[in-house]
Amino acid sequence: MTALTLSTAGAATLRADALVVGVAKAGKTLVVAPGAEAVDKAFDGRLAAVLETLGASGGEGEATKLPAPAGLKAPVVLAVGLGSAPEEGESYDSETLRRAAGTAARVLSGTKKAAFALPVASAEAVGAVAEGALLGAYSFDALKEQKDGKKPLAEVALLGAKPRDKAHKAAADRALAVAEEINRARDLINMPPNDLYPATFAAAAQAAGKDHGLKVQVLDEKALAKGGYGGILGVGAGSVNPPRLVRIAYTHPKAERTLALVGKGITYDSGGISLKPAGHNETMKCDMSGAAAVFATVVAAARLGLEVNVTGWLALAENMPSGSATRPGDVLRMYGGKTVEVLNTDAEGRLVLADAITKASEEHPDAIIDVATLTGAMVLALGERTFGIMANDDDYRTAIHEIAGEVGEQSWPMPLPADLRKTMDSPTADMANMGVRMGGGLIAGLFLQEFVGEGITWAHLDIAGPAFHEGAPFGYTPKGGTGSSVRTLVRLAELTAAGEL
Repeated sequence: MTALTLSTAGAATLRADALVVGVAKAGKTLVVAPGAEAVDKAFDGRLAAVLETLGASGGEGEATKLPAPAGLKAPVVLAVGLGSAPEEGESYDSETLRRAAGTAARVLSGTKKAAFALPVASAEAVGAVAEGALLGAYSFDALKEQKDGKKPLAEVALLGAKPRDKAHKAAADRALAVAEEINRARDLINMPPNDLYPATFAAAAQAAGKDHGLKVQVLDEKALAKGGYGGILGVGAGSVNPPRLVRIAYTHPKAERTLALVGKGITYDSGGISLKPAGHNETMKCDMSGAAAVFATVVAAARLGLEVNVTGWLALAENMPSGSATRPGDVLRMYGGKTVEVLNTDAEGRLVLADAITKASEEHPDAIIDVATLTGAMVLALGERTFGIMANDDDYRTAIHEIAGEVGEQSWPMPLPADLRKTMDSPTADMANMGVRMGGGLIAGLFLQEFVGEGITWAHLDIAGPAFHEGAPFGYTPKGGTGSSVRTLVRLAELTAAGEL
């Protein structure tokens, strides 16, 4: 993992392999962002002019390298674009800084130490730059025998941040904990399904539990059968790798509220008997992204010492076709007794989540939030960078949407139209796992709502779009697993601990 330090050294005097500065657009003029004054001075006040000559415009995502002049200890200067310069008296927003730092960290892969001279006047800005750099430096190469690629940036030194300032230090410490847990989630998502299956995922949770003082309980296939978890067992019936339900809990002695987080953990989704066509199954190792996000959030809450109880439920199964697999038309008796006719075995995530939500409800938490790569319909509706939010409480849905925006995650509130519920009626069971095709993401939310305990606030995050990025990296977002929703969930836990939700 990339090391993080706060440095009081000047940009001109700190020894590093590269020096990162910010540039922005002020009308038609390129300007150097605060924090880089000493660097600009080393260029005789002509840093912006030199960068313009090299074609830099200051646009977000832009990165321009140039050799450092005499007067700087670092041999290379990297200028990253911050977009439009803020109005006088205002500052760069956190997400702009986060993405710029992430871009710089990616560009500087193979570098040992980089000094970041970006605008960090506030603790919030310190946290954003630190988080962006640590996330941008991420690389998954654990399974590569030949390490022929560049290693991730080894050390980030934040210039202008004050190591003796309690707010700055706290912001940096928080950024480190959150970024490392997001990267934990990314690692799990990127693991191939022959290495990560329900039993090994559960083992990872147990190992983390020992490291961070968490209580971990694992229900194997025998315990699931004894307990009547028909949804999880039905989804996992076709695989040689049996399912698991993991409860991983962080508790604080002063906590007055409890959050239950439920994650979909389909470690590989072939679609089952309703087999996915070629072109739709190659990345289905990522169908456990919700469980990875929940797992990472619980550990982050523990590392941050939040005064709130956070219980994670990881519903783990592998959805495979075989002679023992659940068939379209089968009826499953879910945990709690409700029966569900399975019309499509590729609508399996809601089945494992339903069992876990019912179980979580028995503990009477103040709120349940489930997280899942649940429907392709949500991707069609919102695209590949935005997750949908549904809830049985409009104010809670709005709060989560606002929290996501605060931490830099794109989301959008979605409705739960009551008229769609009747399309899941079944002649042979209490309900079916499918309804009409149009509005499929909303129907999935309506299905899950049926299993929430009475009087419990509930929200559903469908992260099918942003959970796994197949395109070129951008900002702090890598190719592959992203760790989508972890920042939102951690901030939700913080605000719940503070009594603001």
